[in-house]
Amino acid sequence: MTDYPHLLAPLDLGFTTLKNRVLMGSMHTNLEETGDWNRVAEFYAARARGGVALMVTGGIAPNREGGVFPGAAGLFADKDVANHQIVTQRVHDAGGKIAMQILHAGRYAYGPECVAPSPVKSPISPFPPRELDEEGIEKQINDIVTAAVRAREAGYDGVEIMGSEGYFINQFLVTHTNKRTDRWGGSYENRMRLPIEIVRRTRAAVGADFILIYRLSMIDLIPNGSTFDEVVQLARAIEAAGATILNTGIGWHEARVPTIATSVPRRAFAWVTKKLMGQVGIPVITSNRINMPDVAEDVLAEGCADMVSMARPFLADPDFVNKAAAGRADRIAPCIACNQACLDHTFGGKLTSCLVNPRACHETELVLTPAKTPKTLAVVGAGPAGLSAAITAAERGHAVTLFDRADQVGGQLNMAKKVPGKEEFWGLVDWFATMASDAGVTLRLGTEVTADDLTGFDDVILATGVTPRDPQIPGQDGENVLGYIDVLRHEARVGDSVAVIGAGGIGFDVSEYLVHAGESPTENLPEWMREWGVTDPGETRGGLAPEGPRPEAPARAVTLLQRKAEKPGKRLGKTTGWIHRAALQMKNVKMKAGVNYERIDAQGLHISYGEARERPEVIACDTIVLCAGQVSDRTLADALQERGVSCHVIGGADVAAELDAKRAIDQGTRLAATL
Repeated sequence: MTDYPHLLAPLDLGFTTLKNRVLMGSMHTNLEETGDWNRVAEFYAARARGGVALMVTGGIAPNREGGVFPGAAGLFADKDVANHQIVTQRVHDAGGKIAMQILHAGRYAYGPECVAPSPVKSPISPFPPRELDEEGIEKQINDIVTAAVRAREAGYDGVEIMGSEGYFINQFLVTHTNKRTDRWGGSYENRMRLPIEIVRRTRAAVGADFILIYRLSMIDLIPNGSTFDEVVQLARAIEAAGATILNTGIGWHEARVPTIATSVPRRAFAWVTKKLMGQVGIPVITSNRINMPDVAEDVLAEGCADMVSMARPFLADPDFVNKAAAGRADRIAPCIACNQACLDHTFGGKLTSCLVNPRACHETELVLTPAKTPKTLAVVGAGPAGLSAAITAAERGHAVTLFDRADQVGGQLNMAKKVPGKEEFWGLVDWFATMASDAGVTLRLGTEVTADDLTGFDDVILATGVTPRDPQIPGQDGENVLGYIDVLRHEARVGDSVAVIGAGGIGFDVSEYLVHAGESPTENLPEWMREWGVTDPGETRGGLAPEGPRPEAPARAVTLLQRKAEKPGKRLGKTTGWIHRAALQMKNVKMKAGVNYERIDAQGLHISYGEARERPEVIACDTIVLCAGQVSDRTLADALQERGVSCHVIGGADVAAELDAKRAIDQGTRLAATL
């Protein structure tokens, strides 16, 4: 018996059978661009060993102009085929199947050679595209077909043709980007000619016994996007043209609706895919914010799809499927959809990894082996840095004692999980606790550690975290002033009007916490859809509500302030900062930059602007919350140093910078790997 009978059921495709209903969706990791094909192969092989039925690679360009950026990985020549054979052979040896995604970026290509159906510049790229003529369109089709043929030569089990997310093929489908009047534009029959021709010619070129996935945009989330009738019409035509499977794409990259960030409800778009079920005869895959096996099982049991796509959960845990099958779902490292080490890295030109699992994309470089000489280790601080160090060290065979003054593990994660939109952090804290127990870590919670307590250990790791920075504002000791810890951890009473001092990550989180009351929209899909203006694409083109976003009224009036004379939130995550800014703007949060904090009194917060301290102003408010940054807590490190005791200092105690769990977990894991 299994808890996941639908998820673990095989799927017969006729010429081949998938061993379960799990697809590892495409992620561009920048691994292929390293040129280290052993490293690429090991990344995919680790996931194959973890039990996933079928994987899709990151986007591989069919030609130079279609690459997401100059130098993007492609399949252009014989040497490329040989390199990809290293990957496919390793995956097959591990018992897996793998398909190559063919991605033509169109006007999203970040380079001057980009091409598109019409010369309509993308809002997320500075390069206007060149409009293709008939000959140019034929070239793009032929190059995509050639890439599929080369993929088969390279040993792939199939290809995924990327037809969603606003990329090249998607750009032909909607009048938003296709202004043509020839046979490739105008009527919908003309606009959908390109994907049909690509699929038809690809099937003819690769033969019948090759998986051909078409990634179909189910809901565009842009003005003048496709209607659902057009989605169904295209799906049926793609099936007739020879596709094996239809995969789901949600939203264009330029859409102003979040689709995969942590504040998006789990399985938020499965209802869209369910609308297509029964309309076609080939399997349909659903995707987006499906991150645990129980969620995936429910989606399949409810008939929302034939298969589920999970991408980033396989960064967090390559053994996802095997753990689910073995009844060990609580040991699955949870994807919290933070984007910090995956999408933020990708769009920043860096190698992808994972906040929860620093070994993702570093499998050949960050290797964990049994300790040659087991030691007794003391780890002080049970936040993300200390936990990752303690668990990794214990799994390697060291005897680890983990101390913390709090009565629970998690450190500042226990504040983050209180913020609406960050509910996934509850699961992360629970997972850390489970893994510490499994690894045999001895916990000493509720313990204030002194230097005397750390004698007798072979090694000491200090992850004592941070303390709030003192902004030294006259009047900050008044009863109307609280620290962010008072608000998030101790849930102190806050008035109806609030000034939040500091517009970094913590300031934004506290503001989000203060403007919400009752159930978080992340836990309530209809409310979340109203908040972001999402509706059924069967009613409105593109799935955007005609009346726009309709968030609940803010629970409090909040003003968010910062000293830096720059756009508040500028330094937030590359792919999520806009979401946080938009969410607060929808709640009427006022944002002020370049301010001086003059004093606090019964009237509220007195400020001025600029170096000349001009334009004095009073922010009348009931409560002022201090979120003015942090400083490293090195008290214990200094005490040990005075005694001549060496120790390793990691996490916030090493570098104080926001609530940076990504750096903390990576640092803790890497240190423990070397002990």
